[in-house]
Amino acid sequence: MSGFFETLIRPDQDDDSECGEIARAANLLQIGEFQLLQLAYFSWHGQEMGEQESNATFQTYMIGGLVPAWARHYARQIIARAELGDLEDVDPKYHRYDSEYFHAVPLGARRLAVAVACLVLVVGGGILVGHLAPPGSTSILPPYFDEKELTPAQAEELELHGDLRGS
Repeated sequence: MSGFFETLIRPDQDDDSECGEIARAANLLQIGEFQLLQLAYFSWHGQEMGEQESNATFQTYMIGGLVPAWARHYARQIIARAELGDLEDVDPKYHRYDSEYFHAVPLGARRLAVAVACLVLVVGGGILVGHLAPPGSTSILPPYFDEKELTPAQAEELELHGDLRGS
């Protein structure tokens, strides 16, 4: 039980030096330990870790505490690069399993230009349609009354009720 509390207080210190190397390398790359195992597997075997290998690796490392040789080798390479100052932890090759890691969108500038062109077309088209509206309209929304239609009605109303100003 005291090992549990020591791990909570100092998570970078591990009783098992091999598991500590994996944890240290993962911390240097700012990724999870299992992601480091996936990277190590790909580096060693040249292919992605399948579901069976993933389950077996999880069982042996996470539950059993046994570190595969290829993972230990990869972790030591990462630690050595960090000690030499040659490690770039923001390199996308280390974050290929991170879903929230930013990836540059191919053709992003072209997509932005198309979006801006569409926006200019819509706004410009609206201005053009507004400019081509007949002059003298009182509203741009229905009902579409012209000033000519409203003026005679006001004149008739004055004739029916009389001019109140002169009485």
